[in-house]
Amino acid sequence: MKLSSNFFEIFAIPVAWQVEHRHLDSRYRSLQQEFHPDRYASKGDVDKRLAMQTASLINQAYETLQSPLKRAQYLLELQQIDASQESHITSDGAFLMQQIELREQLSEVRDNADPFAALESLRTGVASSYREQQSQFQAQYQSQAYDDAFNTVAKMQFSAKLLDEIEQLEADLEDQ
Repeated sequence: MKLSSNFFEIFAIPVAWQVEHRHLDSRYRSLQQEFHPDRYASKGDVDKRLAMQTASLINQAYETLQSPLKRAQYLLELQQIDASQESHITSDGAFLMQQIELREQLSEVRDNADPFAALESLRTGVASSYREQQSQFQAQYQSQAYDDAFNTVAKMQFSAKLLDEIEQLEADLEDQ
């Protein structure tokens, strides 16, 4: 029942930024069926615990490889770089100023005549920046410019968090 601890190996895919999502999804379903704890219900406590741990590892690996931010952090982790630090902030002053402006726009959405249109416009711009950051990360990672990739991950953290906040505000507006 022992799986590799390398998330890419678990899903039998190459260690790379690009992942084939169909293959990842298919392999995930297959592994879930194979290691689902219910299949071990009649087994001993040790087997049940191992099945639960294995299913948990599969879920964590899948979630990591599905998320661009988590996948980037994990790729750097494989290079012995801890990129999951929320305390690391990019030193790109222009980027930080842009983040302040975007947060101001987000805080003013409720006061807009059409808050949903304002929110969609904000989401479109942030999502575009996030995709650009992912492209930058891919190029930096492939060229082994890990310091630059590390800084790009810091920017990706800002964008991913802002996109989450946009989603939350939209849900709040819909509930009103």
